[in-house]
Amino acid sequence: MRVISYSAYGLVAAGVVAGALGLVRTGSLLIAVGTGLFAISQRGQRKIELYLPLTISISLFVLALALPRGR
Repeated sequence: MRVISYSAYGLVAAGVVAGALGLVRTGSLLIAVGTGLFAISQRGQRKIELYLPLTISISLFVLALALPRGR
């Protein structure tokens, strides 16, 4: 579980850095995957504490896929 949690933190940090460098779609996807992994790693929590971050993560992932390609 600790490895998954550290992986999630790493993905979120990489997403923030990618977004700051101008790769907004990639950054959003990395943040969404990292948030989803972190929510899944917290399975012992109550239902709302598991499903709310997971739902936000999925909606961020869908939104990142819907973003237009900026060139």
